[in-house]
Amino acid sequence: MTAPFPFSAIVGQEEMKDALVMAAVDPALGGVLVFGDRGTGKSTAVRALAALLPKIETVRGCRYNCDPAAPAQHCDDCRARTNGKAPPTVKVATPVVDLPLGATEDRVAGALDLERALVAGEKAFEPGLLARAHRGFLYVDEVNLLEDHIVDLLLDVAASGVNVVEREGLSVRHAARFALVGSGNPEEGELRPQLLDRFGLAVDVASPHDIAQRLEVVRRREAYERDPDGFAAAWQARNARLRGRIRRAKAMLSEVAVPDAVLETGATLCLRLGVDGLRGELTLMRAARARAALDGRAEATRGDLLAIAPMALRHRLRRDPLDEAGSAARVERAVSDVTDGVAGHA
Repeated sequence: MTAPFPFSAIVGQEEMKDALVMAAVDPALGGVLVFGDRGTGKSTAVRALAALLPKIETVRGCRYNCDPAAPAQHCDDCRARTNGKAPPTVKVATPVVDLPLGATEDRVAGALDLERALVAGEKAFEPGLLARAHRGFLYVDEVNLLEDHIVDLLLDVAASGVNVVEREGLSVRHAARFALVGSGNPEEGELRPQLLDRFGLAVDVASPHDIAQRLEVVRRREAYERDPDGFAAAWQARNARLRGRIRRAKAMLSEVAVPDAVLETGATLCLRLGVDGLRGELTLMRAARARAALDGRAEATRGDLLAIAPMALRHRLRRDPLDEAGSAARVERAVSDVTDGVAGHA
């Protein structure tokens, strides 16, 4: 199997890389939406992320990646096999699962295992992509072209954290908590507002305008295509350092404090921008905490929150027909106003 392009070797696109790394540290952020031009490394970055993720501990033989430390969320199979006892465990790679555009609802949610039904006459459940993605990442390329009934399914599961399948005489429930990562080209269609709001962070990517950077992209891609394994080995040390940084940040995340003054700054930003609901403030808090953890700091600052504000809020703004600057510019103006206000009271 060909080695994936190393995450550390991606040239530029710093905002996209930062968003993906923060989502790796705290999956509760709600995932990442990456919109932009074709050929800007969107899919490459998401697939390269898999090599940076620490392994997870799961119940041995479980098809749903059940967490041994959360017996209340165990699937029926694990409950039946363990019978209240501590289950045997194994460490596995954090799942990063692709959801193809043409996938059927049965493929996504799971369905009757036809082979066992025909051969053994048993009604058994064949888990779908949502089961495989539990405790990991679910990636949808061209997410804005996803069919409406699949979008509805994802919204239901994302809201509840549970996948419910009732068909062909089967009734199955299993935990399905994952970070959703989507990428796409905005020229090919808009994303439904309900799904857009489910993404914690949103970033825009564009082709680099710097000649030296464009040349470096071409050189690295050519070197990778000529010798994928050799190229991956050359970047292994840098990938390992980033993997260690993510692992340490995950370990200390729950200990990172977010002072009330920082939360107040986030609330002020959301009110100034007219952001609906409280998901904006929650995302700002979580992303600021993840950023601080990545730096090894025990407390998030206003600087952390303001730095991640554009990616946390730009996709949550109502459209303003009188403002042609775009959502990103509106967030940057609000950040500047809040920063000036804080400096004025200092």
